[in-house]
Amino acid sequence: MTALPLMPKATAVWLIEKTALTFTQIAAYCGMHPLEVQAIADGEVAQGIRGYDPIAHHQLTQAEITRCEKDPEERLKGLPPANPINRRSKGARYTPVAKRNDRPDAIAFILRNFPQLSEQQTSKLLGTTKDTIEKVRTKQHWNSANIKPRDPVTLGLCSQTDLNAMVAAANERLAREGQAVPPPLELDDDSEHGI
Repeated sequence: MTALPLMPKATAVWLIEKTALTFTQIAAYCGMHPLEVQAIADGEVAQGIRGYDPIAHHQLTQAEITRCEKDPEERLKGLPPANPINRRSKGARYTPVAKRNDRPDAIAFILRNFPQLSEQQTSKLLGTTKDTIEKVRTKQHWNSANIKPRDPVTLGLCSQTDLNAMVAAANERLAREGQAVPPPLELDDDSEHGI
């Protein structure tokens, strides 16, 4: 099981009191050390903690507990959560005021070095708008005289893994459409990074 149960110590207290599972099995399920589980059983730790029933709260089944009670080498496998936590989708990305002037430089870098990226991919990667990308592309941006292409990774506007994932996705799209995939970017010295 990858996720720990809700309230691991209270769950361990309940499993110690109500089941014949070994300390190692309980420790593995609750993400604890076997000695900590033994200390709970001895009453040295977790005094006053009321047991939390994982069966009533749909984290385990009685059949799973019975299966593991028969074989001390088996490990408890919890039930998947009934209502998984929905992660907030990445919306507009906040850029600190100090880095906002760097964003057009990053857009120029992406347009020059990764032309296969769509406007949508670029805006998602850098947290900008399609309008700003178009203005940088056509040199209609209010600060176009001062825009120098600089790597968005070194500017801190995106991570290298995000950039690589977007480029790979764009290359796959071009391959599906039967268009030529540009060769990988080879940077010569640090002039490409604007350093």
